[in-house]
Amino acid sequence: MQCLRAEHLVSTETTPRQRQWRPQIYRKCTDKAWLFLFFLFWAGLVFIMGYSVTAGATGRLLFGYDSFGNVCGKKNSPVEGAPLSGQDMTLKKYVFFMNSCNLEVKDVRFSSTILCVSSCPEEQLNTLEEVQLFANTTGSFLCVYSLNSFNYTQNPNADSLCPRLPVPPSKSFPLFNRCIPQTPECYSLFASVLINDVDALHRILSGIMSGRDTILGLCVLAFALSLAMMFTFRFITTLLVHIFIALIVLGLLFVCGVLWWLYYDYTNDLSTELDTERENMKCLLGFAVVSTVITAVLLVLIFVLRKRIKLTVELLRVTNKAISNSPFLLFQPLWTFTILIFFWVSWVAVLLSLGTAGAAQVIEGGQVEYKPLSGIRYMWWYHLIGLIWTSEFILACQQMTIAGAVVTCYFNRNKNDPPDRPILSSLSILFCYHQGTVVKGSFLITVVRMPRAVLMYIYNTLKEKHGAWSSCVSRCCYCCFRCLDKCLCHFNQNAYTTTAINGTDFCTSAKDALKLLSKNSSHFISVNCFGDFVIFLGKVLVVCFTVFGGLMAFNYHRVLQVWAIPLLLVAFFAYLVAHSFLSMFETVLDALFLCFAVDLETNDGTSEKPYFMDQEFLSFIKRINKLNNARAQRDKNSLTNEEGTELRPL
Repeated sequence: MQCLRAEHLVSTETTPRQRQWRPQIYRKCTDKAWLFLFFLFWAGLVFIMGYSVTAGATGRLLFGYDSFGNVCGKKNSPVEGAPLSGQDMTLKKYVFFMNSCNLEVKDVRFSSTILCVSSCPEEQLNTLEEVQLFANTTGSFLCVYSLNSFNYTQNPNADSLCPRLPVPPSKSFPLFNRCIPQTPECYSLFASVLINDVDALHRILSGIMSGRDTILGLCVLAFALSLAMMFTFRFITTLLVHIFIALIVLGLLFVCGVLWWLYYDYTNDLSTELDTERENMKCLLGFAVVSTVITAVLLVLIFVLRKRIKLTVELLRVTNKAISNSPFLLFQPLWTFTILIFFWVSWVAVLLSLGTAGAAQVIEGGQVEYKPLSGIRYMWWYHLIGLIWTSEFILACQQMTIAGAVVTCYFNRNKNDPPDRPILSSLSILFCYHQGTVVKGSFLITVVRMPRAVLMYIYNTLKEKHGAWSSCVSRCCYCCFRCLDKCLCHFNQNAYTTTAINGTDFCTSAKDALKLLSKNSSHFISVNCFGDFVIFLGKVLVVCFTVFGGLMAFNYHRVLQVWAIPLLLVAFFAYLVAHSFLSMFETVLDALFLCFAVDLETNDGTSEKPYFMDQEFLSFIKRINKLNNARAQRDKNSLTNEEGTELRPL
């Protein structure tokens, strides 16, 4: 991308001789070497993508294939040594497993024979006569191709050439055209074998399958609650904050009470005999203990910080005023989430294509298997780094876009005439000048995330094979990297905002932001932290109501399914959706206070150098300073009195 130099003429000042804070004076391309490095990295990803398309059996992945090397729904070429290969499967689009309820993996291949059929049996077939009737009426043959349908009941080898009875009802999966069994037990065994972990996922997938409609409804509820919470923060008042905090307290206490009540109900239920009920009871105890601890911590924090509610309301009003200048910021999380979903789906498709790349090899019985090609494992690691780096790049672009829009609106002298299309202006500045800065910041996150993934893998391995000491060490290292990750994310956010203000590279921006914030931290750090805490409470409220709905819905089917993992998935999705919407307020808040710090650094409020901030923001800052000065004076007087008491002669 060709770098264009442009000057944003906020004043007639030209480039200063020495670097200083100069909001939006001029722009230049930053961190160009990192942008070139990212292009080279993506060239490697494009090569892997093309390789997966040519050698990665995309057709076998999308349409599925049988045990004889035929791709379903396609006209196939014969494989030498496999007599049943090379058939025309144009009308047979669905993949059918002859033993779907007892599927096993032996030597990295399925023990069950796989066929291409024209339709999946939607009703259970109990006898070979019913299988024969199904073949004659629908034209879908569920036995091996070499056996004619009129011999289904006469051939002595029909038991080995036809599916195991009873054949469960199945439906085609919309994307990959697999005949998926619909009974919860068969579905859980079938799906868990496909992921090669039968014992661990059997009951989990059974619970997800049984409660899939409930899970979908709870996800919709979480989405609606997140939207409602976003508009609540958009039009917030003091009374609304008190109601909001009261709802959070009641929600936390209510969810804890319901969990302990359900656990008491399980322990006193004499009919609790099934394994699913016992597992639900153990998970309920864990949920109850964890929720009680979280509730206690949050209630203490709310009680300690209760006196800052009024200032927090004013802070959120100032934030909403900044958002009102560019209301399309509210839709920014939706755009980012859509782009991420598209990238993740593409990434998974390439990964699966790489996993199915291989050369055809004939084995016993005339069946065909595909041997993996050498070097694929290294491509997987490269592909994994691409997932983390590109995802962080997309999220960093969102952060810098929001920060740039806030900066454009803040450093505008005429507050009655806000700038036109600040989001588009911020996007154009990002893509013309500062992509390299975003690449560098996202790479630092990737450098921290990769060791976390490796340490998590080591922890899971050592937990099963070695003692508790080695697994504890790896777990502690993982926690340290996680803390570093959190600090680095906040560090990057301030660096992006500084780049949007000053037009400097990543390292210079990070250093300037750190110095400036440490110099002016006394003005706003406590109120800013409590503002972030209130936004976090909004996420907690969404999770509380969603989890409560899940408890009430899943408890009606306690005997049929293990609903602990589905409930955890619902809670995770609820927090993810709430974070996607409400984190926009956190980004605006952090960018706004950094702009304020720059305003104090470059101006003094005189007629020659007036502040960029409006009167409402200025009066809010004055009240914060007044409270901080009064608190500091009280602490000083208290310290003086204590020292005087200690030094007073007897």
